[in-house]
Amino acid sequence: MESLCVKIEEAAKDDLDTYIQESLGTCKKIYIFGAHSRARTFAAYIQYLYPQTVVAAYLYDNDETNSEKIEGTAVVQLRANAPLNTALPVYIGTRGIYHPQIMRHLKQFGFEKIYPVTMELDLQMRNAYLRKYFSSVGREFTKIDKLYKPDTANSAVIYVTRSVFDSPLQQGYQLASYEKEIQAGAALTETRISDKILTDHEGENISDRNRQFCELTALYWIWKHAREDIIGLVHYRRHFILPEDWNIRMQIHGVDVILPVPLYVAPSLEENYKKRHDPSDWDYMMHYLKERNEQEYEDAKNFFKSNLYSPCNMFIMRRDVLNELCCWLFPILFAVAEHGGQKDDNYQNRYPGFLSERLITFFFEKNRSRYKVVYSDKNFLP
Repeated sequence: MESLCVKIEEAAKDDLDTYIQESLGTCKKIYIFGAHSRARTFAAYIQYLYPQTVVAAYLYDNDETNSEKIEGTAVVQLRANAPLNTALPVYIGTRGIYHPQIMRHLKQFGFEKIYPVTMELDLQMRNAYLRKYFSSVGREFTKIDKLYKPDTANSAVIYVTRSVFDSPLQQGYQLASYEKEIQAGAALTETRISDKILTDHEGENISDRNRQFCELTALYWIWKHAREDIIGLVHYRRHFILPEDWNIRMQIHGVDVILPVPLYVAPSLEENYKKRHDPSDWDYMMHYLKERNEQEYEDAKNFFKSNLYSPCNMFIMRRDVLNELCCWLFPILFAVAEHGGQKDDNYQNRYPGFLSERLITFFFEKNRSRYKVVYSDKNFLP
């Protein structure tokens, strides 16, 4: 079974290598269209996996203000007199909805070798990056779908958070047999998604804080009320890509936690957060950690200088692990939210949820000698 898994992994890497080598051709230099997180993440992946590759410039074609350079590499606006080599390949590192428009513009400018970084390519690059990176630091990058299949299972449920304020999916989604929906923020409205799904406002809860805590109000309710042996949390648009028998594999292989395949962000977890959100909330979080536990603060400070975290507040874990995580996590978030208060911007007001993504990753990094963590890919439903 192990040899088959290795062959599957090698086949996926071979396919990626073939695609990248064919797109690069004899070129050692590339352009990346985009100057933000997706473009920088792709640059990190391709330069780590294919060290001979040089990013000649980051390109953009709108009027927004960008840095003149990213880690020493020029950021260049597409314009008639721009000194660009149109024979070089261009990888489009932006949201997929913009790819067709960008491809048309690049073709008009004279580029022919244009390669959108699709969700599928990003997933392949991310997994290849992590396999190489984990190997370089002497750790194993294990995914749940590569573990051997046993015969018996514990009780297990993955809770799928939804809200009446969510926009509808463009296509239908059939819940898996192990998924159960829960309405988050139910205390804020009398409207119910369905009388057949759970709500997060019964019993001990923080449902009325949903505008700030997002899916974490459902997590709080699950922590206080769920009784399954294995408990997961996902989002109505984001689900784990799992084998049907994932819970059995967890049991037989002694897996404590499944997290999303980590995401690379630049220049670091701390600086990435501060650039995208109110930096004062991050600074207070670190102050709180320092006041509470000096050693934990030092560990967190060092960890947040790195680049990898598991996004989206998604996970699957044993109930006792969930209890330990929540006992540690929520006091931090409550303290930061009390200090930071409400934000006028609805998106930025969700800062406890954005902080928790980084904190959950740190929690399992600092406890990796105690818990066996494996990873799973996730999807995104438009």
